[in-house]
Amino acid sequence: MSMETAGKNLTISENVVGTAIDFETFHKKSHYWGRLTIWSVILLTLMVPLYLSFGLGYHPGWVIILSGFAAYASIVAFVWIIEPISYYPVLGVSGTYLAFLTGNIGSMCLPCASVAQSVVGAEPGTKKGEITATLAIAAASITNAVILLFVILGGSYLLSVLPESITSAFKFVLPAIFGAVIAQFAIQKPIWGIVGIAFGLFVNLGPVPRTFQTFLCILGTVVVCMLLEKMKAQKAQK
Repeated sequence: MSMETAGKNLTISENVVGTAIDFETFHKKSHYWGRLTIWSVILLTLMVPLYLSFGLGYHPGWVIILSGFAAYASIVAFVWIIEPISYYPVLGVSGTYLAFLTGNIGSMCLPCASVAQSVVGAEPGTKKGEITATLAIAAASITNAVILLFVILGGSYLLSVLPESITSAFKFVLPAIFGAVIAQFAIQKPIWGIVGIAFGLFVNLGPVPRTFQTFLCILGTVVVCMLLEKMKAQKAQK
C-alpha cells in the first residue's frame, strides 16, 4: 500500500471517528425521535375516528366505545405492561421504540433481532446487541411495509372482482378466528373450552345487553378458568 493510499485511509478513519457519537448521546436521540414518532402516530391514528365522530357526526356513543375498549383491554391489558419489560433486554432502547412503532413485535421484530444477534455474535443487553437489533428490526419493517403495500393493492382489486356470495361470508371471519383460538386452548385444557362455550351461550341467549356481551364472555371465561386452575393446584398440594 502506498503512502498516499494509507494517508487517505487514515483521513477517512479520523473523519468517521470524529462524526461518531457516544452511546449516551445515541440513547438521548433515540428517546427524542422515538417519543416524537410514536406520539405523532398516535395523534394521526386518532384523527380519523375523531373526524368521523365529531366532523361527520358518526359518533357511536360512549357506552359502545367504552364497552369495546373494556372487552379488548380484558384480553391484552396485561401485555401493555409485560411486553415492554420482557422484550427490552433483547431490543434495547432504540429497538424498543422502533418495534413498538411498527408492530408485529412477537412475530417479526423480536425473532429478527434475536436471529441477527445470534448471527453476528452479539449478546442481548450489550451495545452491539442493541445496534444489531435496531438494524434487523428496521430491515424487517421496511420489507414488511413493501410486501403489505402490494398485498393491500392486490387485495383491494381482488375484493372488487369477487362475487357478493363470497364477500358476504367475510362477516364470519372474526368468529372463526375466535373459534380457532378457543379450540386451540380446548385441545390442551378441554374444561377451558367448555367454560368458554358456556359463557358464549349465556351472553348470547341470556338477558345481557349486546354492548357488554363480548366483555362479559371474555372476562367470565378468564376468571372461571383461573379459579379452576387455582382449585386444581390447591387440591394437588394436599
